[in-house]
Amino acid sequence: MNRFTQLLQERPWLLADGATGSNLFQVGLVSGEAPEVWNFEHPDRIQNLHRSFVDAGADIILTNSFGGTRYRLKLHQMDQRVHDVNKTAAQLARLEADRVARPVVVAGSMGPTGEILDPLGPLSLEDAEAAFREQALALAEGGVDVLWIETMSSKEEVEAAVRGAQVTGLPVVSTMSFDTNGRTMMSLTPADLVEIQKQYHLAACGSNCGVGPSEMVASIVNMANAAQDSTILVAKGNCGIPRYADGSIVYDGTPELMSKYATMALDAGARIIGGCCGTSPVHLKAMRDALEKHQKGTKPDAATIEAELGALTAGARAQLDGLMDRASGAAAGSTVRRPSRRSR
Repeated sequence: MNRFTQLLQERPWLLADGATGSNLFQVGLVSGEAPEVWNFEHPDRIQNLHRSFVDAGADIILTNSFGGTRYRLKLHQMDQRVHDVNKTAAQLARLEADRVARPVVVAGSMGPTGEILDPLGPLSLEDAEAAFREQALALAEGGVDVLWIETMSSKEEVEAAVRGAQVTGLPVVSTMSFDTNGRTMMSLTPADLVEIQKQYHLAACGSNCGVGPSEMVASIVNMANAAQDSTILVAKGNCGIPRYADGSIVYDGTPELMSKYATMALDAGARIIGGCCGTSPVHLKAMRDALEKHQKGTKPDAATIEAELGALTAGARAQLDGLMDRASGAAAGSTVRRPSRRSR
């Protein structure tokens, strides 16, 4: 049985790792430099980062291949090295996962192409799918257990990435970034991603990056309410809120805040919980400790999320309140209908 699938059957929750880019900046990565280059130039630093997350308790580590499509690599004159970049990224993560006696899943990170897809942009769906397929096959050859499509914003690109990844026969996970008033940049809602998950039979779906922990938990509540089934949900939130300080972006999340976020994400319905931008191994260790001590509670409402994790945007709160109202109405046999909030 696939390692990822088996762990999901055996465990009530899995801990995913933390940030790649922001942690690499701490050890010398320069803004504008492709992190994927370090798979060749500084493999020891990539392995050290993976190892630090495994040591902190991660059950899932993501490969250093977020920008591994030919379109992103072309920006760094590396578009002819797609296979090497992704296979090497997978091998480096696999080495660290296999150093420990317990099972650790290696997830092949697949980020956006950076292009606008047809019909709004010049990149055809066929070419996008081919690029993701090229990346996915190389990650699979390098030894990943699951393909992890992340930080997407458009339905077309998610679908192209999923179709490209599914040729490997590996489980496929997709997350989107809900960072625009509770929606993606292309106006998709958490409920929209659930529909994609059902259509393509994804192993899991969820949210990553975005604005901060409060918005992350709200998006998981929205997905859980939309799914109304055993859909496996992923929460990989940023470490607090980003801000500029001394010419760089820093995140204000403490280990205590991220611990609270982790347990609330579990209560909200997530079964895979990790951190995104700004999340260090120290944060991740605190999250692991909190999850191990936590007894799953009731699904948090908007007021609870804001009291514990910070303010929600108006759009995220409106989605959350609307879904909560509909869920309550359905439970009571209500026939009240609310108008759609989808923008046009």
